[in-house]
Amino acid sequence: MTVTSVHDPSHREALWELEDAFDRGDLITVFGRCTVSYEGRAASDLGVGDRLLVLKPDGAALVHTDEGGKPVNWQPPGSEHRAAVREGRLRVRSTRTDPDETLTVRFDRVHQLSAMAVTGGRDLTLHGSEEDLRTRVLERPALVEPGFEPRETERPSSAGPMDVFGVDADGNPVVVELKRRRVGPDAVGQLARYVRALREELGGTDSDGEDGVGAPVVRGILVAPSVTDRAADRLAERGFDHVALEPTAEKGHSDPDNGR
Repeated sequence: MTVTSVHDPSHREALWELEDAFDRGDLITVFGRCTVSYEGRAASDLGVGDRLLVLKPDGAALVHTDEGGKPVNWQPPGSEHRAAVREGRLRVRSTRTDPDETLTVRFDRVHQLSAMAVTGGRDLTLHGSEEDLRTRVLERPALVEPGFEPRETERPSSAGPMDVFGVDADGNPVVVELKRRRVGPDAVGQLARYVRALREELGGTDSDGEDGVGAPVVRGILVAPSVTDRAADRLAERGFDHVALEPTAEKGHSDPDNGR
């Protein structure tokens, strides 16, 4: 395996290395002091910090911090990577057109840049944990429902961290609660607390916990292999949905329908 690595390159040197790596179809990692912005169906910004950017030859882009196992922002496979030097900083952009989304990372300083040709196959065996279930949802959001787009994992709220936060095809906020086994009414209550907390955060609620005037419609989806009859009744009462999904698959693989 051929690996190219440069330490503390100038912005121009980093740009040349990136352009060569794009042409070769390498997997690229860039670690440095940067800001991150995302524009699409929503918008987000991260201030200055030391972060790791991973650019994959299939078009995926991931931004990692020093916390957690999931990227703080990403673009799915099928995106296009480009680099330039603008206003004295190295700018790396990952864009896609369906939908229109742009992830922009601007480096004040690049500490290390590496590019490598990675091979070895894409198939892997998945195991039955809640983390595996989360991975399935993030890699194939359509398993939850067509048009669903994950935006954050472990999103903080007054009720605790939500497993997955996203939006549906109509742009409505969605809270997804993941359970790897058959569950009862307690799981529905947990989901309800997250939905209520998000309603309050985004637009306020009335005394009964329902959407107030002008408040966004916050949906709740419970993803679990199965639910008890009582849990199904509670889901129906609250207007929540259940998606029957196992945490394991026979084989994991890259999928053209991957989304945010």
